[in-house]
Formats: sequence, C-alpha cells, structure tokens
Amino acid sequence: MMPSDGGPAPAHASARPLVDLRGVAKAYGAVRALGGVDFAIAPGECVGLAGHNGAGKSTLMQVLAGNVRPDAGALSVSGSDETGRYSVERAGKLGVRCVFQELSLCPNLTVTENARVRHPFLKGFGWRKRAARLITGQLDTIFPGHGIRPGDLVSDLALGQRQMVEIATVFAAGETPLSLVILDEPTSSLDAQVASQLLAHVRRFVEGGGSVVLISHILGEILQTCDRITVMSDGKVVADRPARDFTRHSLVEAMGHVAHGSEETAEVTAAARSAAPIVAAAAPPRQGNGRRVEARRGEIIGLGGLAGHGQTALLVLLQNASTGHSRFAELKGRTAFVAGDRQTDGVFPLWSIGGNVTVRSLKAMSRFGLIDARAERTMEEEWKARIAIRTPDMANGILTLSGGNQQKALFARALASDAEIVLMDDPMRGVDIGTKQEVYALIRAEAAKGRTFLWYTTEFGELRACDHVYVFRSGRIVADMARSELSEARVLQSSFEESAA
Repeated sequence: MMPSDGGPAPAHASARPLVDLRGVAKAYGAVRALGGVDFAIAPGECVGLAGHNGAGKSTLMQVLAGNVRPDAGALSVSGSDETGRYSVERAGKLGVRCVFQELSLCPNLTVTENARVRHPFLKGFGWRKRAARLITGQLDTIFPGHGIRPGDLVSDLALGQRQMVEIATVFAAGETPLSLVILDEPTSSLDAQVASQLLAHVRRFVEGGGSVVLISHILGEILQTCDRITVMSDGKVVADRPARDFTRHSLVEAMGHVAHGSEETAEVTAAARSAAPIVAAAAPPRQGNGRRVEARRGEIIGLGGLAGHGQTALLVLLQNASTGHSRFAELKGRTAFVAGDRQTDGVFPLWSIGGNVTVRSLKAMSRFGLIDARAERTMEEEWKARIAIRTPDMANGILTLSGGNQQKALFARALASDAEIVLMDDPMRGVDIGTKQEVYALIRAEAAKGRTFLWYTTEFGELRACDHVYVFRSGRIVADMARSELSEARVLQSSFEESAA
C-alpha cells in the first residue's frame, strides 16, 4: 500500500488553468456517458484520472481531444473560449495531443511513415530522413534500448512496441509547441521496465512546464506520478484532490469498489505438481536448455518476463497445437484464447456484444444445425451479470463499449465455453481494479473446478495469483518457480541476466 504522503507535490492551485471544462455532458442514446463534468488542468501539472470501466474517463478525454462534441457545457484552452468550435485540428493548434488506448497507427505503414502522418510538416525533399531522425530521437529519449528501427512495418511490431511508437510520435516536436498530452492507459501493453521509462519522461515533461492527463488502472502509477487525482463514476466527478491525500485503499473506495484483498495478498493454494501435465510445451526455436512449460489440471500458470520475449508466441503455439499437431507442444483438452490485443485478435467489431460473448459456445447451443436463440440470450444475460459488462442491451455493437468492457466480453467468451484450458495473453489491459478482483476470483473458482489457465501478464502483482511462474527472456524459458519462491527481484533478475536461475 502506498503511504499517504507518497507522490509528487501538487502544482500551484492558483495558476490559471491551461484547460477548463465546465458542465460537460454527453449521451449516446439511453447511455449517459458524461453528466455535467467540471475538469481543469493547470500548466506544469500531471492529473490522474481514475474510475471504473465505463465511468466516462475516455469520453471526457475524447471531448478534450476534439474527437467528440459535447451535448452541453463550456470548454476553454489557454484562456480562449473554444465552446462550439473545438475540433481535432483546433486542439492540435493549441498543443493538445493524445495517446488513446486503441492505437491510431497505420499498420500498413512504417514507423517513419507514421511519424509523417502525425506530423504533416515533414514534407518536401528529404522528409523521410527528417522523420526517421525525429521518431528515432524521441524513442531514444523516452525508451532507451527500444530496439525499434524507423523502417520497421508497424504491423510487424509487437503490441508493446506499437504503443511505444504511438507515444513517441505524440511527444515528438511538431510545428506547434506541445502543451498538454493525454495518456489513456499508456502502459497497458508495456512491461514494468518500459512503463517506468515512460513515467519518468512524464515527470520530466511536467517539470519542464508541460501538462499531462494520465488514465491508468494501475493505481501505483497514478499515486506515484500524478500531482492531483480526479475520480469519476457513472459520468460524474466524485473526488478531486492532491495525490498525496490518497492511499491505494482510499482511491479504490473513491472509485466505488470495496477491496476484498488484492492481487498482491490473495491467498492461492498451489495445485499438486505430482500429477501428469495436461499441457507441456517448449519455447521454439531457441529453447535448447531442456526447460518447458508444464500445466496440470486446476493450475494457474504464469508467464512472466519483459514484454515481447516469447510469452505470446508460446500461447499462440499452444492454441495452434489444440487444432492440430506440434512437435513443440502437447495438450490434453479443449482450449479458449483471451487476447490482449483485442482490436486485432479479440473482438468481432461488426457484431453485437452478445454475439461476441457466445460465439465460442454456439456449437453447444445448436440442435439439428439450428442455434437455440433462447439459450443464446440466456448465456448473454448470465455473463453480463457475472462479469458486470456495463451496457443497457447486449444487442448493442461491441464497439459501443469502453475498452475495459470489451475485454470483459472476451473473458466471458472464454469462461462461458467448454474449454478445459484457457490461454490468456496479458488480458487485463485497461481493466479497472474492481473488475480485476472479480475476474481473479472467477479464475480461482474455475481452477478449483479443474480448469487450467496459462496467463501471460506484464504486471508482477498478477503473477502472485499464479500457482507456478515461468520467466521468459529472448524467446527462452530462463527460470521457473513456485508461488512460494516468487519475488519481484527474482523475476527481474531472470529477465535481464544471461544465465538465470
């Protein structure tokens, strides 16, 4: 738990706001996303924006970015009244830029070409070299050792690397001085080391006079990085005070969640390792040290280490092996896959919420080739309630949900299925702490019934919910340890050292 006096000192409350929103309201049909919100940011201030999924945080930031026009309310930037004329173009001219949870990069373009898209002033003879210098310089500044080349195709980059490129393009110098950066879950696909690099850069930017809005469900990031924290619930601001006045517990309470323990303190009973494994896999093609991942019935197996070091590749290998044969993997049971990159690998964007939940179970609800519509609706409503998907109607499109609620739908799809083995690829990205606690409890309850989970996560706290952990480095399994042997120091040491224990 964070000490009550932790975090940086707040910015001067007397400073004229850089941004001032008053009474901002927005509704989408019957869904009230914002219900008259007041929100201000001072120059040289980092404001944390917290709240459960669907609380209105992203909608408020979409208004501030110029992507959404509110139904009511006033907005001023740098003392200029922008009500009624604010737009994305206008926001850019005022120095307001955003990194949203769903990345805006063009996957069919290179890193350099994406920098050109973000910064159209890079034109004329030699623009490619200038764009490459701009983006590479910013990546080097924020993420030393990033390993990203300007000629890399974005679609070939890992999710965490794409996030790094998006962040670097936003912070890179443009025609207009940068005054405010909105970061919506910027570390959701970054490992701990890279996330620390970003948050250190945020503090440098703020200390240099810039302003930042940081949205994160990793509460320690907000408590340690922000000067002030604003908490939203159901489209309204319910708390707004200096970060030093919050503790982790009081922040969770302000968000409307009651903390029944946490991922750091959850009691976990390890399954017996003496039983025969139902999952066994090496990490091709570089393993060569005899280690392999093993999972037994009822176990929760964690895959740790820095992002992009082979954990996702192993899960994909296992999923492919479930439908065929592989010399690298053996499985005894049906599988379901929970994708972390939900836009690319998870949701069916043109389908309803309910359709996205039930698609894995349609065969079990079919008779004589026809789907039982009543059973389908029953499953939809059951999992809407069990995993608290925030929507008035499961027939609404999946993209009407916030990112975190889309992720809940993917969890519901897997847990509602007949899968005996659930493969999870860093699935808690953008999920609020209350929902995380509920999902942890669901996973533990399902494991107690005999279901097996393989869980790749970039959050150390989530590894503590696992019975056994394998650490990956450079595509190889370099360490494995029971939960009783697990420590953050040992995971980090294994992640960086050539010869891990």
